[in-house]
Amino acid sequence: MQMDFLHRGANAIRRPAILLRARRAALGLFAVAALAGCTQHDSTPWQLTDVTGHLPDLSFSLTADDGKPVTGATFKGRTSLVYFGYTHCPDVCPETMARLMQVLAKLGPDAQQVRILFITVDPARDTPKALHDYMAAFDAEHARGLTGTDAQIESMARKYRVAYQMEKRDPNGDYEVTHSSAVYVFDANGHARLLATDHDSPDVIAHDVRRVIESPSS
Repeated sequence: MQMDFLHRGANAIRRPAILLRARRAALGLFAVAALAGCTQHDSTPWQLTDVTGHLPDLSFSLTADDGKPVTGATFKGRTSLVYFGYTHCPDVCPETMARLMQVLAKLGPDAQQVRILFITVDPARDTPKALHDYMAAFDAEHARGLTGTDAQIESMARKYRVAYQMEKRDPNGDYEVTHSSAVYVFDANGHARLLATDHDSPDVIAHDVRRVIESPSS
């Protein structure tokens, strides 16, 4: 499975201008996955990519979709599924959010221990209200949209090796943002634990997320 990771980790990148950055990001995460495989303490292997101890804890200062400032500490106490996307995304983002809704459904009562954090890579258009409306279209109870300044978003993307780039505007002034599509799983203590791609089914994600809920790292 890990040998496929390089190709899967950047599967949402469709423009040559960002391909090199995406490959570098995926290569870094591939190296992390290889190291993590050597430090697996549980006798049962994870079905997702184990990044325990090899990515930073959930740490940021951003603005939530209700307009209030939030930090990584705000979401401690629950497992966080973190995804970088944007509300004008035509395909990958809504597909990913729909898949995460399936994950929540499969978790049943355990879904109350999970929060989805949708971090925009398009802060110019994704105001708190735009994010709030987008989250409401999926699950306002479990999903929160987060935005910030360009510098804040760039810093967080760099920290978690997320590649993104605004594409050329069309005659109407509209544009797309190409971006990598991984979902990061952080446990209730804010520690990075797992990485999921769009090749991982809702069943697989739900299985490993439930294990994280039951056994958060100290």
